[in-house]
Amino acid sequence: MDDTTLLNQIERLSTEEQQLEESHLGEALAPEELARLQAIEVQLDQCYDLLRQRRARRSAGLNPDDAVIRSETVVENYLQ
Repeated sequence: MDDTTLLNQIERLSTEEQQLEESHLGEALAPEELARLQAIEVQLDQCYDLLRQRRARRSAGLNPDDAVIRSETVVENYLQ
């Protein structure tokens, strides 16, 4: 996945996340909506991680296409 495709995916997921959050101001999300929101958050973390990997590899003179999507377990356990 190239940077442009990755950035488009981030934009699409961010928009969906925002729509879900704003559609229920003051009330709880339905279980399926909550599950979708959680899935979006994981996908966003994976996309941002992949973008950082690609940029770091490019900066180091390496091939950015060798960056790989890391698992949910990995990206969700990074220290903030």
